[in-house]
Amino acid sequence: MIEITPNLNISKSEPLYIQLYTYIKEEIQQGRINAGVKLPSKRKLSVHLEISQQTVETAYLQLLSEGYIESKPRKGRYVAKLEEYPLSSADKFVTGPSITENRGEEYEVDFSHGKIALDQFPYFTWRKLSAQSLFEDEGSLFNNGDVQGELNLRIEIVNYLYQSRGVRCTPQQVVLGAGTQYLISFITMLIGRHCIYSIEDPGFHRTREAFIHQGVTLKYIPLDQDGLIVKKLIESRASVTYVTPSHQFPTGMVMPIARRLELLKWATETNGYIIEDDYDGEFRYKGKPIPALQGLDILNRVIYLGTFSKSLIPSIRVSFAVLPQELLEEYKRHFSTYKQTVSRLHQHTLFQFMKNGHWETHLNRMRTLYRRRQKVLLKSIETNFSDQVKIIGDHAGLHILVAVKNGMSESELLETAKTHKVKVYPTSIYYKNSSPNNFPRILLGFGGVTEEEIEKGIMRLKKAWS
Repeated sequence: MIEITPNLNISKSEPLYIQLYTYIKEEIQQGRINAGVKLPSKRKLSVHLEISQQTVETAYLQLLSEGYIESKPRKGRYVAKLEEYPLSSADKFVTGPSITENRGEEYEVDFSHGKIALDQFPYFTWRKLSAQSLFEDEGSLFNNGDVQGELNLRIEIVNYLYQSRGVRCTPQQVVLGAGTQYLISFITMLIGRHCIYSIEDPGFHRTREAFIHQGVTLKYIPLDQDGLIVKKLIESRASVTYVTPSHQFPTGMVMPIARRLELLKWATETNGYIIEDDYDGEFRYKGKPIPALQGLDILNRVIYLGTFSKSLIPSIRVSFAVLPQELLEEYKRHFSTYKQTVSRLHQHTLFQFMKNGHWETHLNRMRTLYRRRQKVLLKSIETNFSDQVKIIGDHAGLHILVAVKNGMSESELLETAKTHKVKVYPTSIYYKNSSPNNFPRILLGFGGVTEEEIEKGIMRLKKAWS
């Protein structure tokens, strides 16, 4: 019979039975007590350790329940045979690196396309409406809501889409989801993974990854000056294509009406689907707003995607899809058991925000602010760089591209900017089979930087890239 000699300490906050249990468990894990060995009886061990029999019995019962030992009638308790596997223990466990806040690199100016003017967010109004959401309806908002999203919010979204983007739909066609990537995965399941999908090249890498993770066959369709080349789309034999016609990402081009009609013709003739992502269609700075592709579709071949991430706040995670009637029926047959992924409280707050006119006021204010910031950015680039760079995609959205003609590679442009504490972004990650022509293109977002920061950042880039 083995000798069990744990170092029990009655002054510890940990109960004695836990200390004994832990000691025996680790001895078994480390192979110092072999399988088949008989353990001392609770009476003998209690006398040896000068503890109560109940303490020993409780420790044994815990080991028994976890399978480390087994009880044989009228014989006693024995160590169980375990599969050879490196179990962790207190004396061998190695902790990973300590968790610290990741502040990233220290930059003084960050031209991120994912940031917005958070200082302009109507905090007081949103906080007030959020508080109201917690008290209305006697707490009914704490229960699960409509699987497609709150009906009153979907009604507001439908009204807004028709007035601002020319989208024609009913609240029944709208499905809310926590982000565009989630909705892309959802739509892929809805249409089916057996189809051939396609995406713009260059195109948004996060959407591309969402398709890849769904395991679909994905084709990459090159662009010309008008957007996705429909002839190449036909050659790909894809039946679903993802496009950003109102502001192509990342090039910033706007798809003209002729190409839109050509794309709709393709969808009609192939019985295919167009996924139209209108992620920042609210912000257009030259000419009149261009209606969404969905508004031109009379045969229900366009799936329209929208989000509040750029126009309101990214963290709210409220996005939506407008489904054609055929896919709506498919959704009701097979996917209506999926729970809604957007917080019901956020939905109700957003509904009140839109219903009471705050949304329209906020959006108009942000259009004015972003137009001014873009103007400062373009003027600063013109002043500091003249013809050394070419500006691309300045008609809409919250970013532009600059083709830099100084002989540096993309990585060199990023590194030299970094040495001057300015963060700029590559575009190579958005290309799959194609590549930028002639000069590397750098992405500059302006939504989350002040006018003073814009001018300081561009002046520093001039020094970095001279």
